[in-house]
Amino acid sequence: ERMKFGIPVGLFHPSHFLPVAVAADECGFHSAAVPDSVFFPEQVSAKYPYTEDGSRFWGPEAPFVDPWVAIPAMAAVTKRLHLYTSVMKLPLRNPLLVAKTVSSAAVLSGNRVGLGVGLSWIPEEFKWCGSDYAARGQLVDEAIEIIRLVVGGGMVEYHGKHYDFDRLQISPTPDAPVPIYVGGLTKPALRRAARLGDGWISVQNSEAELKMFIAELRQYREEYGVGDRPFEIKGSCTDVFDLDGYKRLEEAGVTELTVAPWYLYGGDPDSLETKKAGIQRFADDVIAKFP
Repeated sequence: ERMKFGIPVGLFHPSHFLPVAVAADECGFHSAAVPDSVFFPEQVSAKYPYTEDGSRFWGPEAPFVDPWVAIPAMAAVTKRLHLYTSVMKLPLRNPLLVAKTVSSAAVLSGNRVGLGVGLSWIPEEFKWCGSDYAARGQLVDEAIEIIRLVVGGGMVEYHGKHYDFDRLQISPTPDAPVPIYVGGLTKPALRRAARLGDGWISVQNSEAELKMFIAELRQYREEYGVGDRPFEIKGSCTDVFDLDGYKRLEEAGVTELTVAPWYLYGGDPDSLETKKAGIQRFADDVIAKFP
């Protein structure tokens, strides 16, 4: 199967979400990925893991629409586009409530949603949302199991270290499984993706880094005895911008590449017209050549 293409809809002006989703849908993009940020703590007691100096590259005014408001809205105006979180800070939230939301969105969208999950790096988010920063890895592991179980339908129960409930059922549930993807670059994140995930979501990485992470994921999946299970690699690449490069990424195992075409062809990337024009041009220059 050929590599697919998706777009990120992070830090967009809220009025851009729907028209950009429609443009991507009409131009043959496979998916749109929506980030998650509940609030902006004025002071944070940890460093952001993906910048050189550990500072955040967005400010308190940066618009983060709640992904589970944005995703159903985008699903309602599109026909084929798949929509997923990249990534939702899962341990800040109760997994039964997440399962309810995801299940409803999957049903109403006709099985076009996925759940990308991560840990969150901000201790204040855990403290102020009433969750346990120190246990965040264990919380995510249990939450993934719970969401998969509950969204699978029927009467279920779960008895873990952090979450515990007797028999219950959530309805409606979709007639196909909701894929759960795991984001992150640390060894625990990669191992979690290999062990529990239907796929892995990269951060902004170079081609060389992506190849290294993909090899590591393969190794872990063999180790866990799940090497034969279907597994998606959703990559974002910082140094590949041509057809030959995209084909190399496909050969390396990337199943879906997230691209932001509004940065590729000039114009103001914050303008809606530039976004739509970039999506159209990328579709003509690249997607059309990946039949």
